[in-house]
Order: sequence, then structure tokens, then C-alpha cells
Amino acid sequence: MKKMFLVFAAAISLSALQAQIKEGTVIYERKINMHKMIQDEQMRAMMPEFRTSKHILQFSDSTSLYKTIPEDEAPDPFEGGGGGGNRVIIRMGGGDGDEIYKNFAQSKSVLLTELGAKTYIIEDSIRTQKWKLSDETKTILGHNCHKATTQQTVMGGGVMRININGNSPGDTTKKMNAPKPSQVDVVAWYADDIQTPVGPENNGGLPGVILQLDINSGQTVYTATEIKKEVNKKDVKEPTKGKKITRAELQKMQMEMMNNMNHGGPGGRPPM
Repeated sequence: MKKMFLVFAAAISLSALQAQIKEGTVIYERKINMHKMIQDEQMRAMMPEFRTSKHILQFSDSTSLYKTIPEDEAPDPFEGGGGGGNRVIIRMGGGDGDEIYKNFAQSKSVLLTELGAKTYIIEDSIRTQKWKLSDETKTILGHNCHKATTQQTVMGGGVMRININGNSPGDTTKKMNAPKPSQVDVVAWYADDIQTPVGPENNGGLPGVILQLDINSGQTVYTATEIKKEVNKKDVKEPTKGKKITRAELQKMQMEMMNNMNHGGPGGRPPM
């Protein structure tokens, strides 16, 4: 009888092990609440409340790659309107063209980013986040997920400059001050059966993949919309095409570009 119980227990353990997903692909929708980031009522009235984009996370063994899914066909409502009326052009950060590669066996993170017309590569160690785990659960796309919370420093959303363009001589350009860093609450929901420490952007380090991430009470929300149990391992590779610089050098160039924008100089992407 004891022998039969051991065999039964081993079978259950093997079944649970086989059910765990250790490689795959997750598609996310990122939803940014622009009205929470911009206090100017005139600006709010001239733009949609939310800005959405799609992102892909591929993971295999001890590596992962996260990047934006291009949507060339879809017009960006934040790049201006037609009809000869006023239009709003918002230049903002957020790293929409970035790629983030991680090698967990080597504790190595590689960021590929564009600044102006140039591409740069920043190598660093994987950031450690201090998560507080919870017993609270909910189901996302059929996967049982546990809640985890932490705090992180953000740069106020990265909105730097807003141009209001119309047909009258009174067209104006509103320049916004550089966002100041602030501490915000972060809520993550990670899947119990997808045991890889990955998630949207640079977030991760949990016992399972993050399927939903809420930053600053709904200001920015990432939600998994599709999960696949397979991945093309050839796609999960370290970015190499770009000039290698340090994070401090990148931040210095971002600040210089932001100052140029706010003083009418050459355009470019503000700091993330």
C-alpha cells in the first residue's frame, strides 16, 4: 500500500512538472493614461485619454527578449489631427523602440535603444526588485496568478513637450518642465505555472512570468492578451548592432537632447 502511494505521488509530481511552462511567448497591451500624466485641462481636452501599444516577450531556458510590436498601419492619435484645426503633437519617452535582452545564467541585461538617429547598446547586470508576495490570486488567460507589490522610481511618464499647431498666427508651443523622479506603487500578477522570472520592460524577478503589471494606480498598465507555449529560440538573441556606451553616458545625452527641445533646438527623444 505504501509503495502504491509513493508511485501515485511521483506520478502527480511528474504531471505537475510537465504542466509547467518554461519557454514561450507573451503578447502584452500597454495602456498609458495620458490624462493622469498631464494636468493642463486644455491639453486634456485635445487628446484621447489613453495611449495603447503592443509588446512581445519571448523567453527560452535562461534568456528573454522584450520589444515593441510595430503598428505602422495604425495612425497615432497623439501625432496630430487633420481638418485644418488645432493638432497636438506630443513627444514622449518610454523606449518604444527599445529591445531588452536578459541572460539570467549570467545575470546580464542588454538594452538596445535609439537616440536621435543613432543606435546604442548598454550592458548592465539584471536589476533586482524587492517584491512583497501575497496570497491573493486571480485568473488571467486561464492561468492562476499570484499578486506581488513593490515600489519603483519613475520619471513622471516622460512627457516633455507639447506643440499646438493650427492655422492662426497665434499658434503656440507649450514646453513642459523635465519630469522629476517619484516613488510609485507597482502591482504585479505572476503566473504560477510559467516559471520564468520575466515580465514587461525591466520588471521581473518573481517566481513566474508577469501577466499583468499596474504602475502608479492605473497610470501605466501592461496586460497579457495572448500566451503561446512555443518560441523561436533563434529570435531570442543578444542585440549587437549599436555603439556601446554606459547608462550614465546615455542619461547625459538624453538630458542634453531634452534641453535642446525645451529651448527650440534639434528634436529628439527625451529621457525614459
